[in-house]
Amino acid sequence: MKKVKVLLLAVVAAVVTGCGTTSTVPITGRKQNLLVSDEQVLSLSNQQYQEYMKSARPSVNAANTAMVKRVGQKLAQAVVSYLQSNGMAGDVSQYQWEFNLVQDQNVNAFCMPGGKIVVYEGLLPVTQTEGALAIVLGHEIAHAVARHSAERLSNQVKQQYGSQILGTVLSGAGASTNVQQISSTVFGLGSSLGAAAYSRSQESEADHLGLIFAAMAGYDPQAAVPFWQRMASASGGGSSLFSDHPSDAKRIANIQGWMPEAMTYYRGGSTPAVSSPNTTTPSSSGTMKTIHIPTKK
Repeated sequence: MKKVKVLLLAVVAAVVTGCGTTSTVPITGRKQNLLVSDEQVLSLSNQQYQEYMKSARPSVNAANTAMVKRVGQKLAQAVVSYLQSNGMAGDVSQYQWEFNLVQDQNVNAFCMPGGKIVVYEGLLPVTQTEGALAIVLGHEIAHAVARHSAERLSNQVKQQYGSQILGTVLSGAGASTNVQQISSTVFGLGSSLGAAAYSRSQESEADHLGLIFAAMAGYDPQAAVPFWQRMASASGGGSSLFSDHPSDAKRIANIQGWMPEAMTYYRGGSTPAVSSPNTTTPSSSGTMKTIHIPTKK
């Protein structure tokens, strides 16, 4: 706990000592001003993730667990290959990919910075296919690659401390408590949903990147549209998954707008699809093979 407080104080101190660093999000090219380093964010998130996993119940469904890990690793391999091929090899070292399926009937999934991804069993009856699961996992991986947690943490520190930040740093214990609360909000593991509340612009960016990441991994990005239509039906028009996202209708419209770009990756454009044995592949008609989700006994 002492280490956590020291790191949290360092986050606050960063606002006092400088203006942070400028980072560029891959593919979209958006510029970010980050007040925290990858090392600080990873240390904080890993500790919260370990606490979450102590209370989580891993799925006992071996087939579904293997599917989540298979699809996740295929996506991770494609993303790492893209980063290495586009001058971002230095970013790869921060990722330690881990994909888990847990016993929770909420329709949800989340990713911690550094590549720790959790899928809830309640999501699988809605994804139905490996292709749709790849869309969700691509979105979650995108949050990590785009450093959305670091950006959110930086923004919250600035908003909550502002001109009083120097006094907060000097107060010691008060800073530790307050910034730790900010950290819990950013990473979101203290909430019932177990997911960070990103801004709508970040969620849309993750939709965009996730669509392309899925295509890079050899999954048809067009699986995204029927998946989100199923989500809309399952939730009565208001998705429980990623509640801060744009509406289902807005998301689908955005995805359709990004589809021509995503299809260039899927069809072997600037980034060839990564092949892997024992994974779902599109049929000649372009549709994805449906995966049967066994019912829990």
